[in-house]
Amino acid sequence: MPIVAQSTETTDWVSRFADEVIEESERRAPGKPVVVASGLSPSGPIHLGNLREVMTPHLVADEIRRRGHQVRHLISWDDYDRYRKVPNGVEGVDGSWAEHIGKPLTSVPAPKGSEHPNWAEHFKAAMVASLAELGVEFDGISQTEQYTSGAYRDRILHAMKHRGDIDAILDQYRTKKKDPAQDLKQKQQKQQKPVDEAELEAAEGSGAAEEDDGSSGAGGYFPYKPYCGGCGKDFTTVTSYDDGTTEMTYVCTVESCGHSETVRLSEFDRGKLVWKVDWPMRWAYEGVVFEPSGVDHSSPGSSFQVGGQIVGIFGGEQPIGPMYAFVGISGMAKMSSSKGGVPTPADALKIMEPQILRWLYARRRPNQSFKVAFDQEIQRLYDEWDRLEAKVRDGSALPGDIAAYTRAASTAAGELPGTPRALPYRTLASVADITGGHQDQALRILSDLDPANPLSSLDEARPRYDRAEAWINTQVPADQRTIVRDEPDAELLGSLDETSRESLRLLLDGLDDHWSLDGLTHLVYGVPKVQAGFSADATPKELPAEIKTAQRAFFALLYRLLVSKDTGPRLPTLLLAVGADRVRRLLGGAAE
Repeated sequence: MPIVAQSTETTDWVSRFADEVIEESERRAPGKPVVVASGLSPSGPIHLGNLREVMTPHLVADEIRRRGHQVRHLISWDDYDRYRKVPNGVEGVDGSWAEHIGKPLTSVPAPKGSEHPNWAEHFKAAMVASLAELGVEFDGISQTEQYTSGAYRDRILHAMKHRGDIDAILDQYRTKKKDPAQDLKQKQQKQQKPVDEAELEAAEGSGAAEEDDGSSGAGGYFPYKPYCGGCGKDFTTVTSYDDGTTEMTYVCTVESCGHSETVRLSEFDRGKLVWKVDWPMRWAYEGVVFEPSGVDHSSPGSSFQVGGQIVGIFGGEQPIGPMYAFVGISGMAKMSSSKGGVPTPADALKIMEPQILRWLYARRRPNQSFKVAFDQEIQRLYDEWDRLEAKVRDGSALPGDIAAYTRAASTAAGELPGTPRALPYRTLASVADITGGHQDQALRILSDLDPANPLSSLDEARPRYDRAEAWINTQVPADQRTIVRDEPDAELLGSLDETSRESLRLLLDGLDDHWSLDGLTHLVYGVPKVQAGFSADATPKELPAEIKTAQRAFFALLYRLLVSKDTGPRLPTLLLAVGADRVRRLLGGAAE
């Protein structure tokens, strides 16, 4: 369905924020591009929870573009942050990486086998590729480049000059600290909600940042943390600073290093402001008008709240933006490499098209949690999407649903590439499961779905077919895969009563006349009706309840004879996949 990249002004959450951001931008910086921002730390695999940090401002920025305004979506790569710990599950990582803890992420070697120059670039690259596939337009900012180039030098000197004011703000909250991970667990227990590993990872990750208020000792409070000139790590303490000369003395607390030196901060670029000062400094520096924050950054005394006071020291204002809820997972992806098996956007894009993933983030308000499906729920998700698309086509969809669909299927730059023949995902998954990678067989079966309009090539069903095949191969356990019998089940066939034999004869007699998806659906549901003396076209309201029981028994019999299980893919799809000749061979013994 062609989609025009136009304004989607309506009452949905994206439009409401776009209204507010445009108005606020005109007040703060009239005539200049609107600035929205996200921040990501490439300290390990960037998971689907982190994606909300990007998708929320992206959707707002895209709506602003649709209205004809200039807008910049900044993504700050926090690659100058310290390397905190070696994440679990990263292929090739072993204990040798522990020696780099405390160094900037861009100074840590990339995981084994990587083609990238350092740790940060390795994990950044995967996210950049996913964002490109999702149609997210952004301006990336490396904090390593910003700090080491001296871009923030004046801001750093300003922060050091006003360290007393910053310390006074931070001191208001220091007695109120909580362990963010423990606080999150308590909140979830009250809600009787299971603890999500992605949420704990975010909370634990923020914990180090929340505690990082700066150096405080005999020399006073300092909001700047240098990386050691000896070992390259940030286990350093500033012992003195002179505002006039900008001479700063620091000492490394690593026992094996112990390096100490005095430098002129006006010429020194090997260090950074502590997180609670760094973030508001960037708001002011970049003129950010809109930036969302996670629940871990939005509680009293957290970095977003404190930053709202500190940003004034730099002559800026706190961005507007919602607190966004966590993103959970329905089913755990075996292919994920992140901590606790939390999947990444790249993992999701292997099993679903970009439009579907965008839709998940667009249709829920930021403060609403949702789950990304890696289990059977993905089939229902696709069914829901296809129903919505049909309503959009015939004009029966509600305005809010149309807006979410449009934001998912297109951006201000145009429509995202889609699947020419969007066949049902569950059907494609069943075909991929049954054919085991044989594309010629898959094309035969899919062409039989609609004999009057057959596929000329499997490419017509791509990329949806490829996503469904990837889901089958990576997310469905081997014991749940479908394996069609090679030979008839002689023992079962020989034990059937006459009623069961008659049901199989009725099915086989109707195969040729009903060889299509709709035809076979009518046939398999109709056999028990005919056996009970009703028309195959009789509706459920015209039938006694016993018919449903007879249908379930008939379906179970077919599954046992075809795949040696009581359940399996939808029977019409299964029959098409097996093929008429093979169906006759596997069921024929009962009709003799």
